[in-house]
Amino acid sequence: MQLYKNQNLKLYNTTSGEKETFKPIHEGHIGMYVCGPTVYSNVHLGNVRTFMSFDVIYRYLKHIGYQIRYVRNITDAGHLTDDGNVENDRFVKQSRLEKLEPMEIVQKYTVDFHKVLDTFNFLPPTIEPTATGHIIEQIELIEKLVATGFAYESKGSVYFDVLEYNKRGLNYGELSNRNIEELFTNTRDLDGQSEKKNPQDFALWKNASPAHIMRWNSPWGEGFPGWHLECTAMSTKYLGEKFDIHGGGMDLKFPHHECEVAQGKACNGASPVNYWMHTNMLTMNGLRMSKSTGNYILPMELIEGKNDFFEKAFSPSIVRFSFLQAHYRSVLDISNEAMLASEKGFNRFIEGLKIAKNIQPSTTSTLDITKWRENCYDAMNDDFNTPILLAQLFEGIRFINLVNDKKESLTEIDITLLSDTIRIFLTDVLGIKIENNNENNNSSKLEGVVHMLIEMRDEARANKNWALSDEIRDRLLALGIQLKDGKEGTGFSVN
Repeated sequence: MQLYKNQNLKLYNTTSGEKETFKPIHEGHIGMYVCGPTVYSNVHLGNVRTFMSFDVIYRYLKHIGYQIRYVRNITDAGHLTDDGNVENDRFVKQSRLEKLEPMEIVQKYTVDFHKVLDTFNFLPPTIEPTATGHIIEQIELIEKLVATGFAYESKGSVYFDVLEYNKRGLNYGELSNRNIEELFTNTRDLDGQSEKKNPQDFALWKNASPAHIMRWNSPWGEGFPGWHLECTAMSTKYLGEKFDIHGGGMDLKFPHHECEVAQGKACNGASPVNYWMHTNMLTMNGLRMSKSTGNYILPMELIEGKNDFFEKAFSPSIVRFSFLQAHYRSVLDISNEAMLASEKGFNRFIEGLKIAKNIQPSTTSTLDITKWRENCYDAMNDDFNTPILLAQLFEGIRFINLVNDKKESLTEIDITLLSDTIRIFLTDVLGIKIENNNENNNSSKLEGVVHMLIEMRDEARANKNWALSDEIRDRLLALGIQLKDGKEGTGFSVN
């Protein structure tokens, strides 16, 4: 089945700032590259949201019949916070902090990354290359850029010449809509800028100081690659000089993706990507998540309930369901109230699908299930609009309840089409697991028992029966259930 031929898929292209009808370079085939994690620390929830968005995009494109080569890299070397100071290499800093070899840091946090994504039911990419595994390809690209005059060597380092790029009629800043003169004017004076011809030039290769741990041989001496070059090297190797979709978080638009555009054009004479896609940020309780402010939580802390922000643990399916209620280009805010509402919504789907198994068919249908199904596809074809899709799926659950209450009727074929469509979109496209109904039921029963004990404890405290209050708390703790008293009442987490 080639379902994609019947779809009018539109996606928002960052380059044009508009929704565009999607046309792959090769009929029926898609090349997609997504910037992966820099594995020097635990993956955070914002990363999870970005990768989840592209997991859903990948799933939907597969669902409608495309063959996809999905490349998502691992950055395990060369991620500098600026081009002037090699001491800002994140792997070197973290290895010193944890007293481990850099590649031990890489292994530790790559394992964490895969564990978290597996927990949230992500499909693996078809190729997951690493920066350190493609040093040769990066050196070859640098040699090409130097030979064509787009890059220059300085004190053992190599920089991309942004001014030369623009002098040749190209436009550094086109992706992020930045003016080159403003970029030069607003550039801070960083250590090491004396190596550069222009302040905005970016590193392709950095000379390693004697104390620098991660280093490779190159025509310019021992050093390590700059951050931006790795994605150009790996995307070109596995997807070609021009491919369909490149994705990442909006924080990568500049400078990382801007540099990729420049490198691709300088090397191959054409923009490397047809459709640039960027996800928006994740906030918590209306504020940007930040370690420095304390408004911060790791994915597993949310799932396990080991945090001070949420009154209970939430399953990966509920977290995923919550995340997909916002469009990938919108800011998503999570809070205790939002997660509780998502849990209720998720349970409505579970109950609705159970009811669908037992409703009685009629000889005629009073509801247009075919049109409803088309609306589900229309939602995803409109720039992968998951909140509109979920609204349509909730409408499907409403249909099930109406038929069950004898207020509407459906034929056996339409009942099957309705329930199968809901299940396919939830599981295959949105990636939400709904099979563990017994586990969900047991979890709900446990929650009910704990809330009953909390009410008994509250009554004991109101009566100043401190001994009973403490006994309830301590016996729950012995079972691995920790009560958390707060201004809005008592919550709990299961350890």
